[in-house]
Amino acid sequence: MNQLKAVIFDMDGVIFDSEKLYMQCCIEAAKIYGANNIEKVVLGCIGLNTENTMARYRNVYGDDFPLEDFWKEATSRFAEKAQGGLLPVKTGAKEILRYLNDKNVPVALASSTKTEMVLRELTEAGLKEHFSVIVGGDMVTKSKPQPDIFLFAAKKLGIDPVDCAVIEDSLNGIRAAAASGGFVIMVPDLVYPTQEEILQYTDVVLSSLTEVHRYFEENKLLVKC
Repeated sequence: MNQLKAVIFDMDGVIFDSEKLYMQCCIEAAKIYGANNIEKVVLGCIGLNTENTMARYRNVYGDDFPLEDFWKEATSRFAEKAQGGLLPVKTGAKEILRYLNDKNVPVALASSTKTEMVLRELTEAGLKEHFSVIVGGDMVTKSKPQPDIFLFAAKKLGIDPVDCAVIEDSLNGIRAAAASGGFVIMVPDLVYPTQEEILQYTDVVLSSLTEVHRYFEENKLLVKC
């Protein structure tokens, strides 16, 4: 196993415990606008950018569905519950970020969420300073499961993608991470992959960022820069 020179994190479901909250907001909005099986649709959209998420909603619910109204309802509910630093941080997130910073390991964040929201949420949580590179979904053309966002993050770090660990929680995310050539660590959140998917796309699956921290330490994977 080669040593790694950088770590790239996804945000929602990895750094923030946001996917459960977003699912709740979508369920509430679905009751208003009559969107059936919303849980399944939302799970399939995890890791996608806004444009691709909207396209999937249109494909499922058709052109007559009031998508703009539904989207505004769901996102406004999420903003109300999450803004001002209310968005819960995942267990072990602050600790692993401090650990990587202390070891002078470059850290990037690559999220399908729009950059403006990424920066706001990280700032409100007091986490922005831990990342030397931040890439939002609107900074690349192709969304996950394409690898563009991780390739771009590695490029901004100035480090070969194959020398980066990528930490993801969703199937779309781990597909993108695997396609980038990085060392793929999955920390499942709402989506638990099948064994076949794990073997195909990931190098290791761990239960929390605390376990990732321990894994890095025990296997001496990181090279100080």
